[in-house]
Amino acid sequence: MNIWKNYALRLSAVGAYRSFLVLPPVQELTELLRVLAGENTDAEVLLRHHAETFYALQKAGHDSLGGYFWEHLRYDETPYGDAAARGMVSAALTDAARQDVETFAALSAITPEQWRAAAAGRAGEEAAALLPAWRADDTLSFEALTEEYRQNGAGEFARYKAFTWSNHTLLRVADPDLEEHTLIGYEEERKEVQDNTRALLAGHSVNNMLLYGAAGTGKSATVKSLLSVPEFSDLRIIEIDKQELSDIPTLLRRLNGLRQKFILFIDDLSFENADVGYSVLKTVLEGSIEKRPANVVIYATSNRRHLMRETFSERGDDEVNIRESIEERTALSERFGIRVLFRGLNKNQYLDMVRLLAEQAGLDIEPEALNKMALQWEREHASRTPRGAQQFIRYLKGL
Repeated sequence: MNIWKNYALRLSAVGAYRSFLVLPPVQELTELLRVLAGENTDAEVLLRHHAETFYALQKAGHDSLGGYFWEHLRYDETPYGDAAARGMVSAALTDAARQDVETFAALSAITPEQWRAAAAGRAGEEAAALLPAWRADDTLSFEALTEEYRQNGAGEFARYKAFTWSNHTLLRVADPDLEEHTLIGYEEERKEVQDNTRALLAGHSVNNMLLYGAAGTGKSATVKSLLSVPEFSDLRIIEIDKQELSDIPTLLRRLNGLRQKFILFIDDLSFENADVGYSVLKTVLEGSIEKRPANVVIYATSNRRHLMRETFSERGDDEVNIRESIEERTALSERFGIRVLFRGLNKNQYLDMVRLLAEQAGLDIEPEALNKMALQWEREHASRTPRGAQQFIRYLKGL
């Protein structure tokens, strides 16, 4: 059998990684193999598909088929990748995936000289010499790929660490703002959050956490910065839009059984009234008939201790059991197993922080003058917090 016909048939038979056949470089490669197999004798068509394969590879940021296949094998959502990461792969799926990877490996190892020699047979030596070349790569290994799935997972959770859940969709965050620069003071509070996260990564059952207190004290930064802790490589954070808390059960089912550990992060949590999101979150925190996955925990931040806004008019409600109603509305925070208070700074702590930040920024200002300006800034902006201190230093640097 014509070797190119054999390659074309093998590529057509790909099953476990069937989704790869619609990728632009693979589509062009398929057509190129069909021409070389003798299904089309038009030299111009051959040259065009070869050039289009090269272009599609370069557009995707790769100079070899092997590198391109490896990226998609590692990070695309595929049946074998998901099953191997969960440790639930069947013999039939393993055999199919192995055969597919061996096909991709064989195609990747074809040298530029072999491609051009095949093209020369149809288009002539002179035309074949003009063809752009991608690099041969013989590094694809089914065993190495399977081990990657087992050790680091598969799909988008293996590639990205931060996500947002918005409009009922999981969106990747390629370059998350970890806000490490805002983490000044509050060492004990941050340690409590890190200790709970460390237990999650160790496979222990852990508590959901509520970080509450004054605005600007670094609550959100404390959660986001967890991704920068070196030993937390298996940690993923998914920030959930407050308007979509009702999607949490769906998300929990999707994450259940994955090797990574997940924090569902709800920033600036509060409720105006008992809406659907309130009811869903209450059920998830309290426990329902559907068990919360062991690899998922919920962290929320809020500027107030009680998450349901309460008005004086509500206290005058004509409901018979108004006390019970009010307690029900203000008790959501109690369902977080751990609650960490971030207090505002006192005067001395605030000035110490300003002096530290000024020193880090390289500002040469006499301490007494710096204190005077810092206190004036605090009075005018009503912000005796780490955020207020940082804003003051940015103001000084801009003078």
